[in-house]
Amino acid sequence: MPHLRIASVNVNGIRAAARNGMSRWLDTAGVDILTLQEVRGQDEHLEAALPGWSIVHDEATAKGRAGVAIASRTPAVASRTTFGADDFDSKGRWIEGDFPIGDRTLTVVSAYVHSGEADTPKQDEKWKFLDAFGLRLEELSLGGALALVTGDLNVGHRELDIKNWRGNRKKAGFLPRERAYFDRFLGDAGSEVTGVDGTVGTGLGWVDVGRRFHGEIDGPYTWWSMRGQAFDNDSGWRIDYHLATPALAERVEAYSVARAASYAERWSDHSPVIVDYSY
Repeated sequence: MPHLRIASVNVNGIRAAARNGMSRWLDTAGVDILTLQEVRGQDEHLEAALPGWSIVHDEATAKGRAGVAIASRTPAVASRTTFGADDFDSKGRWIEGDFPIGDRTLTVVSAYVHSGEADTPKQDEKWKFLDAFGLRLEELSLGGALALVTGDLNVGHRELDIKNWRGNRKKAGFLPRERAYFDRFLGDAGSEVTGVDGTVGTGLGWVDVGRRFHGEIDGPYTWWSMRGQAFDNDSGWRIDYHLATPALAERVEAYSVARAASYAERWSDHSPVIVDYSY
């Protein structure tokens, strides 16, 4: 059965990633659709790094910050960047592309959630984003749609998702309130979900492809600090996701994290998350 290979990665700057090995990886990865976060560049930088690819890109308001893109072998038939309330600056953090998959349409999202900082205005922006995220997930999943949200979502959902979870319970990325959003996103559709922070909400029915594929194991992690021995010790975080609607999750054939062979061979502090979907 033919498949569509979709990879997602926070490139930590497209120009640096291209210089440091992204292009060599991509030459042999067999990717059909590539979603990127933290592009930190302009259209011409993406075009130089990804010659021959069709690209849709949403640049952040502040130059050199954030930025999301979707690169594909076949052009998207439509794309959108509208996200959240009108007074909320989501530029460079959410882009959608529609692609034909058999006789259906697949919506692919590249998302870059704020990193946040507990008890600061930065965290307030993250709460706003996560609120809008939940509303958009509801819309994208209507009618048994094929939809996929990929990207650096900057939340470790469960203790399995962070090596040093005990030391991060009061830090952005593993706050109980953040994790509770994911409890609702991934809870059974329409069910009453009690989040890890004690709040009660309604499950949206989305599927965490990585967790379903690998089961109850630590990781596999997708981000490691560039400082210290985090990479060598595999002291990482799983904060890069493929979240799929149930109809798309049934089509998953394979899931992997393209972890570099050594620290010296890394071209980003994140590793690509690669999933094959049948059609």
